[in-house]
Amino acid sequence: MGTVVENQYLSLLRGINVGGYNIIKMTDLKSCFENMGFTEVLTFIQSGNVIFKSFEKNKINLTTKIEQVLSERFNYKSNVVVITHEQLNKIVTEAPSGFGKDTETYRYNVLFLKEPLTPNETMKNVSVKAGIDNVFAGESVLYFSQLISKASQSHLTKIITLPVYQNLTIRNWNTTTKLLALMNK
Repeated sequence: MGTVVENQYLSLLRGINVGGYNIIKMTDLKSCFENMGFTEVLTFIQSGNVIFKSFEKNKINLTTKIEQVLSERFNYKSNVVVITHEQLNKIVTEAPSGFGKDTETYRYNVLFLKEPLTPNETMKNVSVKAGIDNVFAGESVLYFSQLISKASQSHLTKIITLPVYQNLTIRNWNTTTKLLALMNK
């Protein structure tokens, strides 16, 4: 009989600690995840990034449980994207060539998609400003870069008006790579 191993996950919360809405202290968030029975819980910055371990193998069940508990505990409509350590590793290692490298010229963001939303479906809805924005589809994400000198003309901000926005969350490249480094420890 094999040993049962805990899987490591990253939960990315949408819409907390933004513009004075849905304020959640990271210490409260950490204890909430621990109370759900998760282990090795770690939060990173105030935007709602939670690394944890669980014996649960089904991401849909995990996502549903987290959303229900967070909604009840913090009195808001919780919406989270849950990804595995392996998925995050693949997202970082399979980024488009040069993505995240020229930080003096470009801002780099990763749009994490909540299943069942697909990159192809999302790409059909996301517009880019020629010469300013670049977007690439990954396996479960979109990679989005924008020219810093013309950021005010970028179409990235237009995504918040789209229906697909409710099923994605955005993290900058620096946060994304730091989250992977934390998961790798």
